[in-house]
Amino acid sequence: MALFDIPGWSVTTAPVPESSSSASKKRKRSSGDSSKLQSAEVNFEKLVKKLKRTSSVDVQGEHGEKQVPRPGPTGDKRKTEKQKKKTKSGLDAEQRKQTISRPRPLRAVEKDSRTSPGPAKKTKTKHTDETASSSQAAASAKKSLDASTGGLTALQQGMKQSLDGARFRLINETLYTTDSHEAHSMMKADPRVFKDYHTGFRHQVQGWPTNPVEHYISSLSTYPKKAVIADLGCGDAALARALVPQGINVLSFDLVSDGAFVVEADICSKIPLPGSEGSEGEKSDGEGHIVDVVVCALSLMGTNWPQCLREAWRILKPSGELKIAEVASRFTDVEEFLELVGSIGFQLKKKDDSNSHFTLFEFKKIARRMKGEKEWTKLSSRADVLKPCEYKRR
Repeated sequence: MALFDIPGWSVTTAPVPESSSSASKKRKRSSGDSSKLQSAEVNFEKLVKKLKRTSSVDVQGEHGEKQVPRPGPTGDKRKTEKQKKKTKSGLDAEQRKQTISRPRPLRAVEKDSRTSPGPAKKTKTKHTDETASSSQAAASAKKSLDASTGGLTALQQGMKQSLDGARFRLINETLYTTDSHEAHSMMKADPRVFKDYHTGFRHQVQGWPTNPVEHYISSLSTYPKKAVIADLGCGDAALARALVPQGINVLSFDLVSDGAFVVEADICSKIPLPGSEGSEGEKSDGEGHIVDVVVCALSLMGTNWPQCLREAWRILKPSGELKIAEVASRFTDVEEFLELVGSIGFQLKKKDDSNSHFTLFEFKKIARRMKGEKEWTKLSSRADVLKPCEYKRR
């Protein structure tokens, strides 16, 4: 069966000859083209010969003969080498950048004896000692402060002072408005009352322009060494503490004893010293007395204070001195006060009212007639010539 035998189709078996027209269409080389081809062949042969000569020169140079420089690389080779150099320089720059960015290692410091500041241990120890000393001093100061204030804050100290002041005023008013027997019983029942009172009294004295006790210390320090002074209602015995070291005899009496300078006694009842009131029916100075000076510095406090002056007369020697210092505002009538003291057996020698706060009196003991208890009761009823020291209610 013939190839591609399809119904309705027919293919001849003989090949179809090429037509002359197709053959005529084939392009033929011209003579000019053949000449160009020949010249190319000639040039190619010249190039081959030149390459042979160059290779022969290179071979001779390897054996020690004169070498002829080879032709340089072509443009493509030069370009490749530049790219390599550029790439290499880029890598070097990157490496340098990384190297620079790394921290430099620390160098070991060389010791130089000429610039060495000396052993640090000694300086440090000295500084530590100074710090320790200052710390110890601060701790000691704080301990002393805590001991004096009881470890209280400033607010607590203020509150405590207010309470102490109120307690002082209450005790003070009680001492002025009751007789000496009640005051003595109160002090014996609670000795802290005496301590609290005199603590407040010392605080009050700090605000005074002058202190009568200091005046008496100055004036009595000039007395003979053999003089005997009785301080009635002495408080903390400031007079004795100042004069006894000077060789002056000071006998101190108050409601509570301090175990050293102060002798416990009710000064309006009986002072434990010798002396008498004399004989009945005639004037007398008494007998047995040993005291030269009696001091009552702000101590005429109880409602029976005239009895204290009675005891002062009993223990004083004839012509002995009585020194009284009282708050100026207590006197209702100074002349009436002087009359009362005179009826007890004293004569006024001197009065000093120049101070705005206190009035000072100096009396001399004189002979008098012995008085009975009714007369003493009548004299004691006149105690209101001295007003009690009372404080305003807050």
